[in-house]
Amino acid sequence: MDQRQVDTTDMMPAAAFAARASGAADQRLALLVSTLVADLARLAEEHRLGRDELRRVIGFLSEVGEACSDQRQEWVLLADALGLTSTVERLVTRRPAPATPNTLIGPFYRKGAPERADGESICLDGAGEPLLFTAEVVDLDEAPLPGALVEVWHANADGLYENQAPDAQPEYNLRGAYRSGPDGTVRIRTIRPGGYSIPDDGPVGHLLAQLGMSPERPAHLHFRVSAPGYQTLTTHLFDKSDPAIGSDPLFAVHPALVAEMSPHPEGGLAASFRFVLARQMPAAGHDQTQGGVRT
Repeated sequence: MDQRQVDTTDMMPAAAFAARASGAADQRLALLVSTLVADLARLAEEHRLGRDELRRVIGFLSEVGEACSDQRQEWVLLADALGLTSTVERLVTRRPAPATPNTLIGPFYRKGAPERADGESICLDGAGEPLLFTAEVVDLDEAPLPGALVEVWHANADGLYENQAPDAQPEYNLRGAYRSGPDGTVRIRTIRPGGYSIPDDGPVGHLLAQLGMSPERPAHLHFRVSAPGYQTLTTHLFDKSDPAIGSDPLFAVHPALVAEMSPHPEGGLAASFRFVLARQMPAAGHDQTQGGVRT
């Protein structure tokens, strides 16, 4: 279609935009942007958006862009805090019940973490309340999956990841890779992680404060579980007792991703979880897109 021949002078802007974009070479892009424009127009009309409010929106978006740097991606943080990252993650990783739900991977995953033996500790500095975590890996029929790779990483008791504080923690502290045994289980010795706040000193944090929303993430462990012939699972496991469990600013908490950390007879804490993997689909696997800052 020759877009110059589209007469849109008698159309409302959103309809005119869609008509002008209808000849785009990338029809998927045209559909998504036209839908966004229509939704924004509907919002403006339904809530009688004023000039000052529009200026404030534009100012906020400008601040988000200005806050970005090589060390910080405020746009990604905005997508996370609006729930968009978690929404997309759930859409692209839909699996049959009772498969364990996927979550955003976050920016602190490191490939090549050292492989650990069953029962070996990933706490290299001895700081924190000991936690014995038992992971069980099964398929949808509850059959054990021996030899599955179980990668784990999490923040320390102060809410800091090892690659956030390289001068304060040993390299690869609180991260490692394990293999499940013949019964599909593996024991991971670590410490109880602490919760933390997403960055709240920029425009996204200021927006959350204006909305009365907490920036505090509940304490959690990250897992990436893979086995030949099965879809790779990337997920969180949250501390059930954390007071922020119902208000995660990144919307990653799921009822199926909560664990109770109970006293262990030998001291410290113990927790367990069953990871249920779904078989690999015939089509290409889903992308694992990293979430925003401090997820």
